[in-house]
Amino acid sequence: MSLIKDLNWRYAAKNMNGEKVSQEKLNTILDAVTLSASSYGLQPYTVVVVSNEAVKEKLMAAAYGQKQVGSASHVLVFCVPEIITVDMVQDFINHVATTRGLPVHVLDGYKGMITGSIVPLPHDQQQHWSEKQAYIALGTALAAAAQIEVDSCPMEGFSREEFDKILGLEEKGLKSVVIMPIGFRATDDATAHYAKVRKPKELLFQHVN
Repeated sequence: MSLIKDLNWRYAAKNMNGEKVSQEKLNTILDAVTLSASSYGLQPYTVVVVSNEAVKEKLMAAAYGQKQVGSASHVLVFCVPEIITVDMVQDFINHVATTRGLPVHVLDGYKGMITGSIVPLPHDQQQHWSEKQAYIALGTALAAAAQIEVDSCPMEGFSREEFDKILGLEEKGLKSVVIMPIGFRATDDATAHYAKVRKPKELLFQHVN
């Protein structure tokens, strides 16, 4: 299927049938997240992948009882760090140097650019920046899932505080931002048959020629 056909196929599944997503398909989605674009390539997010049934039940309660969380094969929880530190940036620079076979000092300017623009930001602005990067990864994951016919649902409708508590995120220096249950649509999910509603292209796009 072409990407456009895949995106027409996908919708925000409101109930899953409980069937498990294979490890191969899960890996494809996670690989897509790994390869997603992010500012500076920093990837200031962590994705917690939940398949434990008891934990999913707790998460469903913290998501106001929304069925797609409990009935999903896996719940992907996109998290951002509580704070981005100079040490985090240095770890990233070290990784770049190792991966590309470069002396670390060659990347001093790159490191300075990142630390100068991100680390000094007020906490709320830094969090907002990290969250925007996580949403780019979410979009990539949604498209990747659609291409392999795995259903998904991007969700902000959950208690971040409860999710953080259930998953022990605070101790890891993380905060939940957005979630993506994945699985296969239930036959009684009425929303699967809704016509897709989108803005007309002439309203959505403005061309400057």
